[in-house]
Order: sequence, then structure tokens, then C-alpha cells
Amino acid sequence: MNLDLFYRQAVLSVAGNPKVEALIKTRARSLVRRYVAGETLEEALLVAERLEAQGVHAILDLLGEMVRSEEEARAFQKGILELIRAVAGRPWPKYVSLKLTQLGLDLSEALALELLREILKEAEPKGVFVRIDMEDSPRVEATLRIYKALREEGFSGVGVVLQSYLFRTEKDFWELLPYRPNLRLVKGAYREPKEVAFQDKRLIDAEFLHLGKLALKEGLYVAFATHDPRLIAEVKRYTGAMGIPKDRFEFQLLYGVRPEEQRRLAQEGYTVRAYVPYGTHWYPYLSRRIAERPENLFLVLRSLLGG
Repeated sequence: MNLDLFYRQAVLSVAGNPKVEALIKTRARSLVRRYVAGETLEEALLVAERLEAQGVHAILDLLGEMVRSEEEARAFQKGILELIRAVAGRPWPKYVSLKLTQLGLDLSEALALELLREILKEAEPKGVFVRIDMEDSPRVEATLRIYKALREEGFSGVGVVLQSYLFRTEKDFWELLPYRPNLRLVKGAYREPKEVAFQDKRLIDAEFLHLGKLALKEGLYVAFATHDPRLIAEVKRYTGAMGIPKDRFEFQLLYGVRPEEQRRLAQEGYTVRAYVPYGTHWYPYLSRRIAERPENLFLVLRSLLGG
């Protein structure tokens, strides 16, 4: 039995229980603060300033996903536009991340495209880079279509994400290559069936490195999003051996996870970004963080028992 897979699927299944969600929302606030910058834009900007002082750049993300109405999607777009305007005048690299389901992808692909197009029209002149997060496998195809459409319209300050645990990802990579994407590579955090995704961590890790090296060989800029020390070490070894300069790739880690490693990598001259989420819709994000790291489950239990 793959214990990593069993743990992740069990946690995500339990987290979907409304009673569990209500309990965590009321009793585990201290854990939330470990991984979420706060519920307001002002709190997120303060965290970003502190990270910048340590040499770590921030990826700011207004949390939200899977909206159920156009009104809700447009409200999220308004919040993202406020974020872009707020960071535009800052003296550090400006980088935001978003999910297409928070812009109404599940309601209408055309709506999500329209709202993201308007966001990019605001972001690009201000020098704000926008990363389209990748979500679960049923939404991959539409996400890639929207990314390609925007690139064909001439937008350049937008990036895409590929997940190494999906069987389809290498094919997606080759189809994206003509667009010369700024690529974030992740393992994948959603609960996926064995029909579409690798279930063995060793295979997922091997595919992560394979795709990353392939992207570098093809001359793409790659953001390696991982906390795994073995994968980070291999990326460092490979790029050094191949003479790939440090301005061709970067490391991305989550806010609150291995902060000492983030600072150490920055001190070694690597570009490092911390994903800094904020907002009131933090529960799905926190659930995935608990599912990724068993020690987080113990923190939840301690928070619940301690009130």
C-alpha cells in the first residue's frame, strides 16, 4: 500500500465533511495563520514586505475557487484588480497568482477568459506578472485553452502550471512549447484517480525532475515549486553541471513551509518566491496543505484539543 497516497486521500476525504470544516474554522485559527498571511490585502502586503527584507519575493494570491455565480466571479476579479493596483507601486518584483474557477470557469469558459483578459490589461502595463494556477484534472484542458488564447492575443506577462502527477502532462508540455511559456512545475495537490495520475510518490518525483530538465533543455524559464530537499538538491546539481545560469530558473515554496530553506537558497543567489495566500476563503487551501504534510495533521489536532 502507498502510505503517502492513502494519507492524502484520507485527509482530503475527511476535510470535505461539513462538520469537520466547521470545527477547523472555529478551533484551528493558529494553524491558519501559519500558512495564510491573513484575511485582508493589507495583512498580505505586510507579509510580502517582511519576506522581501529576507531576500525572498512574494507570490500574492487572493484565495478563492469554484464560484457558483457570475456575481461572485466578478467580485473576485475586483479583488484581484485591487491587489494589482496595490502592488504596482512597490519597489520589489510584482507577482500574483489566481485560479480560473474563481473567475467562473465552471460557469463559462468564455466568462473566465473575459475576466482574466481584463486583469491582464490592468497588470501588464504595471509590470505585474500573473500566474494561472492549475487545478484538478477535469479543468486542465480548459485552463490550457485559455492560456493559449491569451498568448495568441499578445499577452506575455502570464504564466501557466503543469503537474507532474498527471499522465497527460508531458503531452501538454510539448503542445505548450511553441508558446514559450513561463512554466511553474508542481507535483500536484488534488485527489486524482489512478486512471489519470501516478499514485506512487517515487514516480511523481521522477516525472517532476524529468519535466523540469526537459523544460530547461528547451530554453524555458522554469519555476520549480517544491519543498523536497532531494528535488531541490538535484535541480541545483543539474543546473550547475549543465552550466545553466541562475537567472533561467527559480525555486518556489509555500509561505510558512521551510522558511529557513527559503532564506538559505536566496543567500546562495537563487531566485526564491514564497506563495503568500490571503483572504477569507482559506479552507480548501488549508485542507490541501494538511494532506501534503502529516505533521500538519498533528498541528490541527493540537489546535482542536487546545481550543
